[in-house]
Amino acid sequence: MIAEILGAASAAIWLYLLVGRGGFWRFRDAAGVGALPTPPPSVVAVVPARNEAETVGRAIGSLAAQRYPGAFHIVLVDDASSDGTAEAARAAAPTELLTVIRSAPLPPGWTGKLWAVEQGVREAARLRPDYLLLTDADIAHALGNAASLAARAESGGYALVSYMATLECRTFAERAVVPAFVFFFFMLYPPAWTADPRRATAGAAGGCMLVRREALERMGGIESIRGELIDDCALARAIKRGGGRVWLGLSAATRSIRSYQTFGELFRTISRTAFTQLRHSYAILAGTVAGLALTYLVPPCTALRPFGALAWLMMSVCYYPALRFYRRSAWWAPCLPLVAAFYMAATAYSAIAYRRGAGGMWKGRAQDG
Repeated sequence: MIAEILGAASAAIWLYLLVGRGGFWRFRDAAGVGALPTPPPSVVAVVPARNEAETVGRAIGSLAAQRYPGAFHIVLVDDASSDGTAEAARAAAPTELLTVIRSAPLPPGWTGKLWAVEQGVREAARLRPDYLLLTDADIAHALGNAASLAARAESGGYALVSYMATLECRTFAERAVVPAFVFFFFMLYPPAWTADPRRATAGAAGGCMLVRREALERMGGIESIRGELIDDCALARAIKRGGGRVWLGLSAATRSIRSYQTFGELFRTISRTAFTQLRHSYAILAGTVAGLALTYLVPPCTALRPFGALAWLMMSVCYYPALRFYRRSAWWAPCLPLVAAFYMAATAYSAIAYRRGAGGMWKGRAQDG
């Protein structure tokens, strides 16, 4: 009897997710829409970088190669790197296109990334750009990315447009975990709800965000979110609360070039922000784990009963488009409960790390605790 009730509850959850949550699971490449006005708006890309010598050359090179018809410049903020990040960046772009600045010491109350972004935005302000392209040192942009983002913003009247970059999916650990990462993110922040001004939902992908400079200044600038660890979604919320329109979509041509060789690396990446997402509440953590268990673990455990089998089938159907986008076999779809268990463990560990004073650990900095 209990198994039937749990199976029915799980089936109801998956029915809602399939038909009632903005079609988050569809996974369509949304890049390339609209046309730029004449004259085109000016853009400055701001790239914070801390010990990114391995990837920053490709990232800066992809920005330097942009086929953008208007004024375009790049500002890289070297955040106390010790591996030659600044030198690798300078070698990837002509000096007239790239400005490299050294970050000042991190002040209290700021996360490391946002402090670097703040300094980059200040430097960019000298050029009075219409838009700021906030991007990471591990993102490779397609040749028309800046133009595509600006055209989307201009044609739709958006204050913030963001592409979820396609993540590396080559190693076994990446193939098992990465499609689910984007799937879970879109479940939390359905793109259709993010674009709907009537809904409070506001998501963004920090690797590639184009924001109107005036909208950023109107919300109080980067300083207004200076302590946020999940800075991209915090920025989207602040923009939307201020009346600006926000858009989020997938881009197959915008690619993350950061590779994860092991499950341990992915585990640490997930756990870095999970407890922050739960507002550092152990009660919410307990409820989240229980909810995840009901949603993902109950279906295979009750698969011999009709509702459990139906829930597992709907889960697999819902997950399949994410696998197809990442060119993974449909046989991975029924394995989502195992991947969800991995995420549950990382979420629980995130609370442990926070309690130990090592929350939000990134590049040697504990930023949440």
